[in-house]
Amino acid sequence: MTDYSDETTPQATAFWKRPLVLASGILAIGLAVGGFMTGDGLVRAKMADRTVTVRGLAERDVVADLAVWTLSYSATAGNLAAAQNSVDRDTEQLREFFADLGFPGDALQPVSVNASSYTPDDGITRYTVNQRMSLRTEDIERAQQAVRQEFELVRRGVLLQSSNMSFTFTGLNDIKPEMVAEATQDARAAAEQFALDSGADVGSIRRATQGYFSITARDGDADGWGAADSPFKKVRVVTTVDFMLD
Repeated sequence: MTDYSDETTPQATAFWKRPLVLASGILAIGLAVGGFMTGDGLVRAKMADRTVTVRGLAERDVVADLAVWTLSYSATAGNLAAAQNSVDRDTEQLREFFADLGFPGDALQPVSVNASSYTPDDGITRYTVNQRMSLRTEDIERAQQAVRQEFELVRRGVLLQSSNMSFTFTGLNDIKPEMVAEATQDARAAAEQFALDSGADVGSIRRATQGYFSITARDGDADGWGAADSPFKKVRVVTTVDFMLD
């Protein structure tokens, strides 16, 4: 019988080694390509993180376009009719006061009225009528003039319990777009200074966040004290912008 063991064993060994070598080569190539792609991805991610976050500020001085003056007064008498008549007289004096200053008749409107009674120890019931009237006007200069002459109401016999003038700016929506643009330009200027110091160039906006608009008294304090009783306002907005760096 012929012995083929010496001839066939080397052939079998070569046959099984070839696929292993080929698989090892493919794996090595795959690892190399994968490593390149991973490294390239890290580079691109790092480039994407080249941003600067800055804030931009826009401020504008404006004048109120609406004035609301609320006045409260009352009268007390031994009967309800007498108290009401006294309040009606004061109301007529108010209307004459504002008419003399040039306000139209419908500028002054009643806000609320209420009546109450109480009986003290003497057993005599007293009736009190409280009246609130409100002047609403867009004539800011005339409203200021009226406030300066408030003491004239005392001369007319009207004793005010409270007097509150409120000036409001209602044109915010008209100036919002321009102010946002100004704040964004201010943010870009800050980003360009940062880029100049770091040897980079400012690219496009990656993300932007608009802050809230605040309206305070132009000459009031930081907490907004005096914001309502002054017609001179300051509108302020701050935006936060992320710029790409090239």
